[in-house]
Amino acid sequence: MRILIVEDEPHLGAAVQERVRQAGHTVDWFTTLDETRAALAAVSYDCLLLDLGLPDGSGRTLLREIRRTPSPLSILITTAEDQISDRIAGLSDGADDYLAKPYDLDELVARIAAVARRYRPLTDNRLTVGDIEIDLARKRLTRNHQTIDLTAREWALVELLARRPGAVCSRERIEDALYSLEDEVGSNTIEVFVSRVRKKLGADLIRTVRGRGYCLEHSQTP
Repeated sequence: MRILIVEDEPHLGAAVQERVRQAGHTVDWFTTLDETRAALAAVSYDCLLLDLGLPDGSGRTLLREIRRTPSPLSILITTAEDQISDRIAGLSDGADDYLAKPYDLDELVARIAAVARRYRPLTDNRLTVGDIEIDLARKRLTRNHQTIDLTAREWALVELLARRPGAVCSRERIEDALYSLEDEVGSNTIEVFVSRVRKKLGADLIRTVRGRGYCLEHSQTP
């Protein structure tokens, strides 16, 4: 997923960014509301990790702004405000979950996954393409029952396409899923990753739709 972290504590923000990246997500991290609003206007995120006490205002203000729009963005509050009344207020304002500091980073990753399941379109967690089986829940890909190793970004590409099998995904959407704003993306980077996946899994797995993007050719398991 593409995840936006809003956290003004440098050490905590860096630790969260590193742990969430280790979980296989693409991450952007900002420390102010102004930066966050600019990022939200430029990028389609799947999940927002939102601190409340920020240098230029309260994260609650941003939370309310987002919930006044039709945005499907999932929002998880991460804050030192740990009273029951604070939790009730945050959830009432539209947060999907509320995690009080200090928190365990592994628990944070688990909560991100739980929140994402509520927003993710219903789909079979297993797809088959010829002799290839993709298990989205376990993040596992096999060919003839032999596991095939993919890098984090190769898997992110396969998972993005597999979540909507048969639907065309634009090059820009793939870039958003694989790279953060601080990454430099070459003009042919996505084509390189598609080529690598095809070499590992077969040329017929990912179809190029000229001028539009890529899609996953598939037949679902019964």
